[in-house]
Amino acid sequence: MNTACIIGASRGLGLALAEEHLKRGWRVIATVRTPQTPLHDLAARYAKTLEIEEVDINKPDQIAALRGKLEGRQIDLLFVNAGVSSGQGETVTDVSTEEFTRVMITNALSPMRAVEAFQSLVPAKGAIAVMSSGLGSVADNDRGGWEVYRASKAALNTLMRSFAARHPSDTRTMLIVAPGWIRTDMGGPQAPFSIEESVPLITDMIASNFGKPGLRYLNRLGETVRW
Repeated sequence: MNTACIIGASRGLGLALAEEHLKRGWRVIATVRTPQTPLHDLAARYAKTLEIEEVDINKPDQIAALRGKLEGRQIDLLFVNAGVSSGQGETVTDVSTEEFTRVMITNALSPMRAVEAFQSLVPAKGAIAVMSSGLGSVADNDRGGWEVYRASKAALNTLMRSFAARHPSDTRTMLIVAPGWIRTDMGGPQAPFSIEESVPLITDMIASNFGKPGLRYLNRLGETVRW
């Protein structure tokens, strides 16, 4: 039985990814920040294959504690899903230093610290993925908007690329995932795609990339996103 560790699965895409992998027969280790979340509603149905851990990705001691707890385990898929945003129209002129720092730490620094913490548990044929966004593409930024969020996801992409560059002979699959504009709490009700139609595609895309070494920046259909 393959094991997925999904960091950030209390709601939205992380929750749906955990449930999708459970449906497909995976063992799932999933993290949440609070003791009562929609993920807990799955616990009875998947009592033998779902492990829920309380972890705040922005607290390195909690990440370290979970890493210690998982010592000796194999994680076939490490998926780090974390994201907060400031307003769509907020610019660097408007944003406070505190808000800019919050977004950058949550969206870029903390996810990569989680990758660094757990990556040694991922085997040679495993996969490491981070949840990014098409808004993280510098090449495709011709409309502006979401300035701080864009910057944080571009930073995540760059840090993931640096991680790959430090592991040039790594045989593992590494993915930066741009899921598209999806109807979640963050995406809002006006987004064109639902979680139900998008997450199976994301899961299929990840599965199809197992065994392909190197870093790729892909959307849910497996198409390359420009850096």
